Amino acid sequence: MSDIAVRKYPKTENAPLFEEVERMFDQIRRRAYGLFEWRGRGEGRDVDDWLTAEREMLWSPPAELTEKENAYQARIAAPGFDAHEIKVTVTPRRIVVKAEANQSSDKQKGNVHFSEFAERTLFRRIDLPEPIDVDKVKANLDKGLLLLTAEKAAKAKNTAVTA
Repeated sequence: MSDIAVRKYPKTENAPLFEEVERMFDQIRRRAYGLFEWRGRGEGRDVDDWLTAEREMLWSPPAELTEKENAYQARIAAPGFDAHEIKVTVTPRRIVVKAEANQSSDKQKGNVHFSEFAERTLFRRIDLPEPIDVDKVKANLDKGLLLLTAEKAAKAKNTAVTA
């Protein structure tokens, strides 16, 4: 099991993550426009172009969020990624996981007839029902499964107890 560093931002507006997300969306926007042009600029398929571009560029893996009395636990599939390739960013109401891997074929072993190895970007955002304490978030990778534990913020804990 490998521990993963967690970038913590107690205030959402300070998180540089949003700039990174905007860059990703800009790349998707450019690819979607390229698909639109490739189709001869025909109208009515803009959503299809966007979704195709998004699927080509990002992988949103299966995930699960469970709630215990004082914490949330998230499990996110991350097969084929090493701990150092995964970035976890948390704000009081959101967990964002991004991972990038560049797997390429080994051309030194001979002629490659086909290869499905490529650059991959995993991106998963989990919005939380209640605020968490960003200083008490732990993440680790075990056999291709990213496990996150996020303690609820003190106010959310008190609400859960009195409800």
